Amino acid sequence: MKIALFCAYNQAVTEEYAASIHGIVQQAGHHIDVDFRLKKSFEAKGLNAHYFDSSQPMESSYDALFSVGGDGTLLRAIPFIHNSGVPILGINTGRLGFLTSLQKESLEKGLRLFFDGNYQLISRSLIEVKTDIAVEAITDFGYALNEVTLIRKNTTSMLNIETEIDGKELTTYWADGLIIATPTGSTGYSLSNGGPILSPQTESFVLNPIAPHNINMRPLVLPDSICITIRVNGRGTHHLVSMDARSLSVPMDTQISLQKAPFQIQTIQIQGDDFFQTLRNKLFWGHDTRNRQ
Repeated sequence: MKIALFCAYNQAVTEEYAASIHGIVQQAGHHIDVDFRLKKSFEAKGLNAHYFDSSQPMESSYDALFSVGGDGTLLRAIPFIHNSGVPILGINTGRLGFLTSLQKESLEKGLRLFFDGNYQLISRSLIEVKTDIAVEAITDFGYALNEVTLIRKNTTSMLNIETEIDGKELTTYWADGLIIATPTGSTGYSLSNGGPILSPQTESFVLNPIAPHNINMRPLVLPDSICITIRVNGRGTHHLVSMDARSLSVPMDTQISLQKAPFQIQTIQIQGDDFFQTLRNKLFWGHDTRNRQ
């Protein structure tokens, strides 16, 4: 196998696990290339490695990308992965980690299972973002795996967010913002804002207003075959659009269109792990003395 090792941050714990992974992969007889951001750390440890530039598009020749960190690291790998089709194995060295399948405590066992073929691929849809004016960051990579969030900037006043579905009026949200989440993102910002949890295979979007002034406004689940068109207005001149880990300033009254992206991201799920087990472990579902142990 040909593996790429991705790391968004140079942190001591991440560097240590990256070095361990490098050794395990080589001992298993596979090829591994390392994110150039780890070069200084690897050289200080006396490790010889091959490096790649994660600021450039990923080559489709890789069999997998190992993302070392937390969910944020995996999200930062998406512009690099783009539509290459290379699956991602998230290795969690952080805290919660919904997207990261492999925990640092079971690193060696999990990698053995992976190299033995004991895993499955989970297809995850993305949101594609387009605007009626040129916005460089969106033109460069206008996609989000978790969610797109429209939120106020430099003001305490509410926004009015005009929303259409397939060209038909839905409503105008008077709120601090609006979250448009994928099933993958339903366990992120949307969940903390009272939104529903969707399994990754659900073909839907969640529209979830942030602190709506209309108290009868509730999160709405829609099929991902639709096109959502939004215009945001308010007292300021700009509002923020965040796409996963990236945030940018957009002029008020910009038309923003959102729909399902034409490609998907594949994540690797190690045998013995699944979405519902993650919910039980991460959200402590079933941790009740009345349940049989």
